Amino acid sequence: MEIKEVTEIESYKEELASLFQTVVADGASMNYLYPMSKETAFSYWDSVLSDQVRLFIGLLDGEIAGTVQLHYSDKENGRHRAEIAKLMTSTKARRKGVARKLLQHAEQAAKSDGKTLLLLDTEKEGPANLLYQSEGYVLFGEVPDFAQDAFGAFLAGNFYYKLIG
Repeated sequence: MEIKEVTEIESYKEELASLFQTVVADGASMNYLYPMSKETAFSYWDSVLSDQVRLFIGLLDGEIAGTVQLHYSDKENGRHRAEIAKLMTSTKARRKGVARKLLQHAEQAAKSDGKTLLLLDTEKEGPANLLYQSEGYVLFGEVPDFAQDAFGAFLAGNFYYKLIG
């Protein structure tokens, strides 16, 4: 798998939108409800890149197999930390190590940028918990009814951190 940093969205927008729509349709809690329109997906990707956000894609056979983002804190006293966000894998690429490789790549990028603390959240009952725990993330809290899944059901959220510096 090849991992690339995306610095302009336009050439990837169609494929990223399709991936996002598929992941939401599959029930992922990604801050959006099903059905996710193409316009909503386009609007999201049009606004994702900034000075505080780095976007990485994983490519398998030339197609986007997954994405992950690093969100850097813009707080003066929080410049040492980043949040792992929107780690998603296409349904065709699941169980092939894509999410793990993207997560590890994002961690290395954050470390290279001088970050020492990573944070993330995920649904309590979701399969991503095993990945995060196996990669050394420490569960530090749970919030009931933190978010809705793609179909509107309320879900508890797990919150993790990892010291990387």
